[in-house]
Amino acid sequence: MNARNEAPAWVRYLVLLAALGFVVVLLLLPAVNVLAQAFSKGVRAYLLAAADPNTLHAVFLTSGVAAVAVAVNTVFGVAASWAITKYEFWGKSLLVTLIDLPFSVSPVVSGLIYVLTFGVETTLGNWLDAHDIQILYAAPGIILATTFVTFPFVAREVMPVMEAVGSDQEEAALTLGASGWQTFWQITLPDIKWGVLYGVILCGSRAMGEYGAVSVVSGRITGKTDTMSLRVEKLYQEYQTQAAFTVASLLLFLAFVTLAVKAAVEWRLRRALADAARKPEAA
Repeated sequence: MNARNEAPAWVRYLVLLAALGFVVVLLLLPAVNVLAQAFSKGVRAYLLAAADPNTLHAVFLTSGVAAVAVAVNTVFGVAASWAITKYEFWGKSLLVTLIDLPFSVSPVVSGLIYVLTFGVETTLGNWLDAHDIQILYAAPGIILATTFVTFPFVAREVMPVMEAVGSDQEEAALTLGASGWQTFWQITLPDIKWGVLYGVILCGSRAMGEYGAVSVVSGRITGKTDTMSLRVEKLYQEYQTQAAFTVASLLLFLAFVTLAVKAAVEWRLRRALADAARKPEAA
């Protein structure tokens, strides 16, 4: 008899109710409130708020920044995972530690680092300003800050998949005369694709919702450097409550879509890992 069956029924029901209570209070009620506030003045007011030029610019800027950050972090994550899981080299543990650095540094602090690096009071900042290259308070600064806070996600999801798959098939392909690129595209990538996709989803959702680092490096210029999260705060501070909740509801819709895709990919990833674990047994 396992521990779950040994526990009294009232204990199991109490734990279940506590879990459901947390989900309702911390997730469902806020989500329902956001939607209720967004549609409080009707569908027409909602559509007008969503079609505001400054709001549309924030949506496009957020989407563009997230796309660039995901692309960069995907390349870095796959390359770092390959190096860490396939090879032994000096500084390997340091690389793993650096990958986890954004998890331990406040996003506001990471944004401040870029201000102290590219600000006009620094030598580099003066050089950039003299050559009319703008990093801070422009899209490049937002991309840098967002990329930094999101770069662990792909690497951290791909590494365990690569470790589970192993190197036997790659070594066999190389032995049969396949080139390095052929081995990667035809053997490695198909084996790790669900881990990559799962990391991309996590990276993209984090990038779209980033606030702390972006608020420091963006300058919060309406219609130029406002992302969706910054736009929500600005509208709320200007007492445009319904419009603020409208933008928040767009982020909420993106979150729901991300959760649905994440659940599907997570299920496929578990199957891929299980299949990889069975391969040595079958051999």
